[in-house]
Amino acid sequence: MGRRNAWYSPLVPSVAVLVELLRRDTSGGQVKCWEHFAQSATHLPERVPTCPGGTPLDLTVYFLGERERVEHLAPHVRLVMLRPVLSSAAMRSAEGAEDVCDLAPWHPRLAVLLPRHDVWHLTHSFAFAATAVRLDRRAARRSAARPRLIASVHTDVPLLSSVYARYLARRWLPGTHPAVDDLFADRVENRLRRRRDRLLDHCERVLVPTPEGRAELGRALGPDRVVLLRRGIDHALFRPDPAARARLVREYGVPADRPLVLFAGRLDATKGVPLLTESLRLLRARGGAAHLVTAGTGAEENAVRRTLGPDVTLLGPLPQDRLARVYAGCDIFAFPSRTETSGNVVAEAMASGLAVVLPEGAHTTRWLAAPGRDGIVVPADDPSAWADALRPLVEHPAAREAVRRRAAVTSRTTHPTWDRVLEEDLLPVWTPPAPAPRHPGSRTSTRPERAP
Repeated sequence: MGRRNAWYSPLVPSVAVLVELLRRDTSGGQVKCWEHFAQSATHLPERVPTCPGGTPLDLTVYFLGERERVEHLAPHVRLVMLRPVLSSAAMRSAEGAEDVCDLAPWHPRLAVLLPRHDVWHLTHSFAFAATAVRLDRRAARRSAARPRLIASVHTDVPLLSSVYARYLARRWLPGTHPAVDDLFADRVENRLRRRRDRLLDHCERVLVPTPEGRAELGRALGPDRVVLLRRGIDHALFRPDPAARARLVREYGVPADRPLVLFAGRLDATKGVPLLTESLRLLRARGGAAHLVTAGTGAEENAVRRTLGPDVTLLGPLPQDRLARVYAGCDIFAFPSRTETSGNVVAEAMASGLAVVLPEGAHTTRWLAAPGRDGIVVPADDPSAWADALRPLVEHPAAREAVRRRAAVTSRTTHPTWDRVLEEDLLPVWTPPAPAPRHPGSRTSTRPERAP
């Protein structure tokens, strides 16, 4: 890749989005989010035709990959895969983690490529982000031209780590008092939250998915630096399909005579899988005839299979097109996770016409317009409470269909498309602000001063 594309205009910002996760067909929500934004950006010249050079931006999204390669989506949009320096894949076999990241403190290949871009958009806190911040500090010490640093929060890594730390402590040290496990988990969360805030403090703007996240980070960074970044939905891909159930029965052998409860995501404790598994076991013991379908993999996969036996079908990780068909063939989407910052799988399920069941107070409930009518919220993280919430949907088809219809209506009428989110939430942040009047001795950078 050259320093700039031949058509590059200095009035068009060159944006580098740093997604330090392995990109593949079955990647999770954060990777899919940026794939959707990149695809949407390919059509920007048609939707925003008034920009110099024919497009409002030049976009490069960097992912991790098995080998270095470039995938051109349009003359002004490309995806770049870089090999990790210190991959976390070596830890996957032990706990079944799906998301592979780069744990190195410096990525030399990215360091060569980043200076060609005007805007560096951080989405995580590992190798890519650490490299960007170090380069920015180096430029500040030399009084050289500096990029605009932007960040977005897609995963609550401190909370996720604390949940996982508590799970591991109880698994590896079963004799310890729960208070000791909680103390260990709280220390992990607090340390990672401080590290995250120090990294975000280098950024001009930080985008978050919820008002609660905006308030929390606003207290640490200043409310004027934190703005909302919504998630979109592809309504053409995720939609109700009356023929999908028959295909699901034919392709995967799921039962045709009982409601199908779907879970999509990583099969581990951070997503609430043990809670869901036990609730379905209780539901079965109380006479409820439901069948669980899972799309994903993780540390709890064998436990789910042992507990539910013939009442579960584990499909493994699925690419988006096949996952969309699975959504449309199921009836209920049960998602006990409290670690999501947004939970795009909930939006995908609602767009597909499923009755969603979610924990009360979780960020995922923000997809609901009328809780109790277009989705069910469960007041307690307790298997019995979840079994009680699922049972009416399983045993009463009319009640289930009413929730499904309302979910689909909410999706069509209130959930934004990826095009809309790109234009309304991202472009205003990426586009250079109007230059302020110059005064003798003033800096050329519009970024707030930060200690190097």
